[in-house]
Amino acid sequence: MKSAFVAIIGRPSVGKSTLLNKMCGEKVAIVSKVPQTTRNAIRGIVNREEGQLVFTDTPGRHNSQKKMNKKLMEVSARALNESDLVLYVLDSLRAPGPEEEEVASLLAPLAEKTIAAVNKIDASGADVKRAEEFLSLRLASLARERVFAVSANTGQGIDELLRALYSLAPEGEALYGDEYYTDQETGFRIAEIIREQAINRLRQELPHSLYVDIADMEFKDEELWVRAFIIVERESQKGMVVGKGGEMIKAIRLAALKDLRRIFDWKIDLDLRVKTGKDWRHNDRTLRKIIDR
Repeated sequence: MKSAFVAIIGRPSVGKSTLLNKMCGEKVAIVSKVPQTTRNAIRGIVNREEGQLVFTDTPGRHNSQKKMNKKLMEVSARALNESDLVLYVLDSLRAPGPEEEEVASLLAPLAEKTIAAVNKIDASGADVKRAEEFLSLRLASLARERVFAVSANTGQGIDELLRALYSLAPEGEALYGDEYYTDQETGFRIAEIIREQAINRLRQELPHSLYVDIADMEFKDEELWVRAFIIVERESQKGMVVGKGGEMIKAIRLAALKDLRRIFDWKIDLDLRVKTGKDWRHNDRTLRKIIDR
């Protein structure tokens, strides 16, 4: 039986989280068009006859000296160090640039345990050859047969990719039962679903300025009651989240509930509010709370 931890690495918005969800067959990681939506090491578990692969989705690697970005890069580096294998995801729609070169350089010493997935091949304008040429130049020690063209949206190429990962995985016992597809705690999953619905509805500059705090949860009579706060940095941002007549916060709440009821087997009642956490992105204690959990 095979068993391995697999770190998913790539620059922002290459489709790492969508790929993880497709491989697991369930919604494990939240998805949006906003770069660096992923803030934590999200684990997704694939169980097959060959064994078990435990994937760790990581924040997109991005060049920035901002405190929050540094914390995100620490999450990515830690996942790399703890992994048996690496899944390097590239975007076939975007030309490689300095960030891609930095990722390739980071993975060069790990080429023996790396497999590359060139994603978004279903989209108009996809250029797989460009990505393959980049890999041959910048990650020359990566064997050509370990480069796969895939679509996280349609599932094209996913089975071949998984077979290759299993072929490299060491022998070992499963770490989780067959019923698991993630090891995330309930509160974390709820907070992530709320955050996904918020960032997909708010203006481009606001998503990085918010996080979700689960203030209280109570399970009674097959129903989970949750009180959660969307935390923004400034008082002026609260109005954007609440919306005219409370329309925005209501839309976020209802969309989150719809997703949560698909994920969990019990009824969920969500009390969702907004409050300010002034300049939380510069607060070490808050960053540890939301990124290191």
